[in-house]
Amino acid sequence: MLQNDLLLRALNGECVSRPPVWMMRQAGRFLPAYQKLREQYDFFTRCQTPELVAQITCLPVDVLGVDAAILFSDILVVLPAMGIEVQLIEGKGPWLVNPVERPTDTDRIRVPDVSQSLGYVFQGIRATLEKLDNRVPLIGFAGAPWTLLCYLVEGKGSSSFEKARAFCYHYPAAAHDLLSKLTRTTIAYLQEQVKAGVHCIQLFDSWAGWLTPEAFEEFALPYLQEITTTLSAYCPVILFPKGISFGLSALANSGAHAIGIDWTISPNQARTLVGNKLTLQGNLDPAVLLTDAHTIKQHTQHMIQVFGVNRYIANLGHGILPQTPVENARIFVQTVQEYTPEALSTKS
Repeated sequence: MLQNDLLLRALNGECVSRPPVWMMRQAGRFLPAYQKLREQYDFFTRCQTPELVAQITCLPVDVLGVDAAILFSDILVVLPAMGIEVQLIEGKGPWLVNPVERPTDTDRIRVPDVSQSLGYVFQGIRATLEKLDNRVPLIGFAGAPWTLLCYLVEGKGSSSFEKARAFCYHYPAAAHDLLSKLTRTTIAYLQEQVKAGVHCIQLFDSWAGWLTPEAFEEFALPYLQEITTTLSAYCPVILFPKGISFGLSALANSGAHAIGIDWTISPNQARTLVGNKLTLQGNLDPAVLLTDAHTIKQHTQHMIQVFGVNRYIANLGHGILPQTPVENARIFVQTVQEYTPEALSTKS
């Protein structure tokens, strides 16, 4: 039995004394212990070695005391399983050796047996659960089909993914074929994560905000809904579609337990769009953690006050920045964990 199940209770809409808190990209980047491991092992070695996965995943629990751990992995691990070679170039990010450029290229993208091709991920989950020893829930995750398509077509990271967007406009049938393969793979991948023991999952649609509302409805929403409907029968599902305030109302009916929002929409706007149907997560600007203790506490307390304690998960509006001081991250976590309306009123 979990010693701290606050996250799961918040996802299920139960009344809680305070919001749970965790941070996207909390397992890595800004942590000195992670940087030491980064010097010793390349990225894919870190992802594919269960003992390293467990060690890295548990770091923020040990160092910061967060209310949940998120598996150390990457959204792109499914692509090699589907037949696409991915290289990670230090300082530049992912590089796909043979990206999708024309409709016929989708023929070489396969739907794999994830239990075999991604078995190291599930071994990492089991090793992590053993190391966590029931202290907090473990969050599994995957990239959403549209976001994965962006990398498949662009061949690398991008500031706007215009090639991917143009591909969908120019070759919609091929785009849907590719999105369907990505969806089937992602569903199978997340189901295996649940079987391995994760307590909930988060689906990252990091580049959804580059789509127009109409394109989001065609190329992202149906696949998000298919994944969420399927997975929500097994465990709570959190959606994080960055930058799509226009799509929140539709996603409120997707079967998700929670939606993560970035800092470009206010809590009140988000609540209005989703109603009280599900939990909201977010949305502190990660840049706040680059300031000082007083500013961090002030913004964090205000965020909770506006969102409310119930049906809310405190988090950042995107991943924690690599230059964030560890102490500042700790202040953010502690501010959430010490939050009470009474404490706020005495300080204001």
